[in-house]
Amino acid sequence: MTGPETALTKEMHDAWLPILQLASQEVFELMLASKLEVAASGLQDSGLDLTAMVGLSGQICGVLTIRCSSKSAEVMACRMLGVDPEAAKEAMCDAAGEVCNMVAGNFKNKISGLGDGCMLSVPTVITGGDYSVHPQASDPALRALMTFESAPVVLSLEIHS
Repeated sequence: MTGPETALTKEMHDAWLPILQLASQEVFELMLASKLEVAASGLQDSGLDLTAMVGLSGQICGVLTIRCSSKSAEVMACRMLGVDPEAAKEAMCDAAGEVCNMVAGNFKNKISGLGDGCMLSVPTVITGGDYSVHPQASDPALRALMTFESAPVVLSLEIHS
């Protein structure tokens, strides 16, 4: 298993990407009654103006992010809370943060030794598309481009070594 000083190796990267995809698909099916599909190559990830983040600490340290459009976040809120679209606008940040939290929890529980050895932060949500992220991770992020209701959703897991 990894420790706080362990880098994300190529082998771990290759093994963990499908686990991240599966963890996210399970959450979308269970909590949103929706399919999250692995995107075909060439899908554009523009227009993603909402980012939900959950920090990880312990056996691994890093951050999981989910980027999507505000419209996709509204649909998540509608599905998760069973509310109308107007109420969903008010709840979209909470819903996206909770989806990110559940994906992070499901992911860590699928990796041997991480379930109890990794804690999650409270979700943080950023709205707007005009910002830059400067990760402290020394290794490339796990990045999964998915589609939800035909719209792009980008999951990223940055591991700090």
